[in-house]
Amino acid sequence: MPGNEPAIIPVIDLRHGRVVRAKAGERSVYRPIETPLAPSADPVAVTAGLLSAVPSRRLYVADLDAIEEQRPQHAALRRLRDAFPKVEFWVDAGFAEDDAVARFLASGIGRPVLGTESQRGPDLLARYRAEAILSLDTRGDTRLGPAELHDTPALWPEDVIVMTLARVGGDLGPDLDRIREVKARASGARIHAAGGLRGPEDLGPLAQAGAAGILVASAIHDGRLRRDPAAGFGL
Repeated sequence: MPGNEPAIIPVIDLRHGRVVRAKAGERSVYRPIETPLAPSADPVAVTAGLLSAVPSRRLYVADLDAIEEQRPQHAALRRLRDAFPKVEFWVDAGFAEDDAVARFLASGIGRPVLGTESQRGPDLLARYRAEAILSLDTRGDTRLGPAELHDTPALWPEDVIVMTLARVGGDLGPDLDRIREVKARASGARIHAAGGLRGPEDLGPLAQAGAAGILVASAIHDGRLRRDPAAGFGL
């Protein structure tokens, strides 16, 4: 892709072994996805469809069962790892305990995403800062999780996601003001937007706001965003 555009990172949301369609962060109403990119909501099939539409070295996976303190989707994650060995998986599994992160890293599946909504303080991020990705989670004007994680860029790792849950699956556009604000406070970090991408027209403004990457699902499934494999992979 052109060097001045953020890298596109496809997203899947897992629940009970299937991919569901995310909308505005209201997880209680998520339903198994129906997409022209795959014949079913099977995670391997959906991932193959996403990567055929938008080739990428990375895939973001939200394990909703784990985030909601139910049974983690270990089997589905292992299937994805085995089916796509060249893809780096960024996985949010509601990590809140040291042993859970340690087990995940030992599995070789990918990099753990530490979402602020799941954190009790800065200790877990401090311990795994070299391996982890931090997700600064908000819903509307509400910052989720410990204020210290939102307010202290010195704690942040190299990759930071600006997760605007209210815009997930919608057509409101990315939260450019928030991306600019986060980037200004941590100029050395790679900032990745999440939520609200409408199509290619948003990529330029995202780059100007300082986004190195953008997490996307709906715009790919709906055919609003496609990539020629020859265009490259961004980051």
